[in-house]
Amino acid sequence: MSIHPSAVVDPAARIPQSCIIGPFCLVGADVEMGEDCELISHVVLQGPTKMGSRNRIHPFCVLGVGPQDLSYKGEPTRLEIGDGNDIREYVTMHRGTTKGTGVTRIGSNCLIMAYAHIAHDCHIGDGVIMANAATLAGHVTVEDFAVVGALCPVHQFVTIGKYAYVGGGTVITQDVMPFAKTCAVRDVHAYGANSIGLERRGFSKERVRALQKSFRILLAAKLNTTQALERIEREVEQTEDVLLLVDFIRHSERGVVK
Repeated sequence: MSIHPSAVVDPAARIPQSCIIGPFCLVGADVEMGEDCELISHVVLQGPTKMGSRNRIHPFCVLGVGPQDLSYKGEPTRLEIGDGNDIREYVTMHRGTTKGTGVTRIGSNCLIMAYAHIAHDCHIGDGVIMANAATLAGHVTVEDFAVVGALCPVHQFVTIGKYAYVGGGTVITQDVMPFAKTCAVRDVHAYGANSIGLERRGFSKERVRALQKSFRILLAAKLNTTQALERIEREVEQTEDVLLLVDFIRHSERGVVK
């Protein structure tokens, strides 16, 4: 194991020999790391925290400390991080709370850019990108392959759906529909399917066309949400993506950004 002499690593921490702990890092007792992880320098890693393999943590990140919640009284809640994540400078990730799920969970193969914040009880899927200074309040869910743009604050209990794209500087207070482009010009609006992003993820033209037709009905047909969903079910091919979109909207507790 490569541990820099200036690093402080609790003997109770479970760290494989393949890991690298750089200068001035602080690793607590309740930390478990997977194979081939690297803490570059000045990383604070507390716990209980369990991390998978091949994660790279850049300088001045603070992960696994207690939540910023006045009701938190030091309970042993958790932070769980998957495999292959790139966590950039000054990122903060806090453990869960007992009034939430008790765990903050990060998936695999995510890019979390500088100054991003993931608060207590958030659940982040696989392949998520959070740009610089994107900030998630407590209990937020970001589903697989979503992109949250720079300087985006996201309200508590919001869900951002799969493959969604949130433009930079957008304040999110309601659920973001899967597959949608959502951003703020003057007000926050959805602007149809995230076509370019979906094609980059390997979606066929047929899959994208079905979603585009669904979004035209949702956003441009001058129908209320219930009427729009009924029309989508009548007029659009019921692909797996369309079914997911309709189900997401129907089960949204906060309402969706349209």
